[in-house]
Amino acid sequence: MNPSATGWIDKFGSIVKDNNQKYTDFAQLYSGLKKTGFVYGININIPQFIPVEHALSEDEKAKINLLSGLFYVHNFSRPDADFETFLGAVFNFYKDLGIGSISFLNKILTGKKTSAQLEKLIESRVYLADNLISKTFNSIITNSLLFVDVLTFKKYLEEGSQIKQHAQYLEYITINVAYHALHSKEKNINDEKLVQLFESSLTFIALEEQNFDGSYRNQLINNPSQWEKCYFLDVSCLTLWEDKKLEYEESEFLFGMGSDMGFSENQINSAIKDITNFFEKNVEKIPFLKNSNMAIQFYDNMAKAVKKLILRNRKRLQKELSESKELMALITKSTVKDLSDEEKKKMQHQLIDIFKSIPSLAIFILPGGAVLLPIFIKLIPQLLPSSFDDNRIEKKK
Repeated sequence: MNPSATGWIDKFGSIVKDNNQKYTDFAQLYSGLKKTGFVYGININIPQFIPVEHALSEDEKAKINLLSGLFYVHNFSRPDADFETFLGAVFNFYKDLGIGSISFLNKILTGKKTSAQLEKLIESRVYLADNLISKTFNSIITNSLLFVDVLTFKKYLEEGSQIKQHAQYLEYITINVAYHALHSKEKNINDEKLVQLFESSLTFIALEEQNFDGSYRNQLINNPSQWEKCYFLDVSCLTLWEDKKLEYEESEFLFGMGSDMGFSENQINSAIKDITNFFEKNVEKIPFLKNSNMAIQFYDNMAKAVKKLILRNRKRLQKELSESKELMALITKSTVKDLSDEEKKKMQHQLIDIFKSIPSLAIFILPGGAVLLPIFIKLIPQLLPSSFDDNRIEKKK
């Protein structure tokens, strides 16, 4: 399944229809989405039963996790409903929230199917940035509060009224919990990044209009939803455990807040254990923990985006390359020895001509696009048949 290509939601529907490893209740779903990182706003994995052809980027994982959460919440509430009914419910849910209004032009481009329109809507929900260039300069590219959508959809199916106010409430409590958890500890740069990540993901409330005076505690304590309180507890654990230690003041805040919400000491310790295990397994993969200067950050993020475009256009690139004998000869030569400056220049010009024929790779022909050519050239051997790369070592399965 490819969440960056049209038709991925219909593909998801066919997968869950035939899948026997379904979540049976919200407790299993919550636990599963916490292990993927989705509950924490850090998408490291996706549900195991979903097959993928290519390595997924964080935003693609977020799309799958969000749709999975919404689907199973609907399935628990409406077990006899078919997939089309689910899609209609989600579409109406987001419409009531005032998110992703689809213009007449978008309807023409995406078709009349609800799934096609929902793909556009979910994409607008997942991305914080509006385009590839701005996302490249920003290491935080996905919405970290998407689990709020799942909790709100659950409320929507149960009650159906004042749904936007409830989404505002969830964001308000979440940002307050993160803010006060942060201020119960000695701050570092990663703490600031984490809170900025939450702040950037706010949709239903304006950050500048919020008062962080502790008045949120009454609303937190009186919340009747066990799973919403679990989410607030996990957000607190995430904020406090980011530096892999829990000082006395932090512990006092966490256990005090957890106790106010009705959690036992064992339940709070279990939440701490979950975030500890998550960090131990994924510390090298968590974006906001990677400290790098802007130049390295730019190159790394652009490299990921370009790699995804290239691999997704593998077949078209192979066809275009095979039709250019001179370019193929240069590429073959480059796999065994360095090219001369003249040969490199010639290969660059011919590659750009090829990029012009593939719209999704148009970024290469923009001013400064030549900077990305080394990334592309590095990936060339992966696109070609093995006969063109005698030095390639196949990975063992």
